[in-house]
Amino acid sequence: MSLIKIKPKTPGQRFEVKSRQDLWSGRPEKDLTVSRHRKKGRNCYGRITSRRRGGGHKKLYRIIDFRRDKLDVAAEVLRFEYDPNRSANIALLKYEDGEKRYILAPRGVQIGDKLISTNKPQTEYTPGLAIQLKNIPPATFIHAIEMQPGKGAQIARAAGQTAQLISIDGDRATVKMPSGEIRMLHSGCRAVIGRVGNEEHENIVVGKAGRNRWKGRRPRVRGVAMNPVDHPMGGGEAKTSGGGHPVSPWGQLSKGYPTRSKSKPSNSMIIVSRTGKKVKRGK
Repeated sequence: MSLIKIKPKTPGQRFEVKSRQDLWSGRPEKDLTVSRHRKKGRNCYGRITSRRRGGGHKKLYRIIDFRRDKLDVAAEVLRFEYDPNRSANIALLKYEDGEKRYILAPRGVQIGDKLISTNKPQTEYTPGLAIQLKNIPPATFIHAIEMQPGKGAQIARAAGQTAQLISIDGDRATVKMPSGEIRMLHSGCRAVIGRVGNEEHENIVVGKAGRNRWKGRRPRVRGVAMNPVDHPMGGGEAKTSGGGHPVSPWGQLSKGYPTRSKSKPSNSMIIVSRTGKKVKRGK
């Protein structure tokens, strides 16, 4: 996989940077796709709660196996596919009993490789192996990590993401998150060895505004360009930054304001925050 900058034939291609990958060009597996209602930023009452969303190309949701609960059955990698619902590519697995499932494509896995999910310690920990944290050697890089045993992967699922297992102490595993946060997880949680593939996704340049519209992302207007009736930072006879701290149209601080709830139950599992500060525990 490599990044390419094509010779522009239209103004929209002048700054575009694409990723050249050997991906499946046909339709996805029909039994592993489902249509989903596109909310377009609306809640159950039809009110916009997330602005600048709407439109875009039609797309089917690919059902991803985040649990990897088919134990001790080898699966062959049939092909790699593009998934419009996420930054990572996906791999189609075919198990020995004929069942097919999609998983996040790990870096280094090739077509024809055999992958397995197990609860038993292994002699070799190759990319794509799904196993419980308590059976993984410390300092191993992992992805697609569960936060609760059997719930399915929730951590390190984006393109190029990886976490690192630091230590195991009984039923607690200490993991360094992609953000730099160090937290504890249950050692019975399952994770996948290696790093998520398609790590060059962050270097792709869209090139034109229309491509964002295909993804369902509508234009964003700066608050300082609005009138005072529309935004707290609007108005002014000349160009101005608003004269105050950046806020949302409703006055919510938009930079440097912690939004994580202090009463969140999982806060007790955090050892070092993503800012590098050690979390103090009450006596």
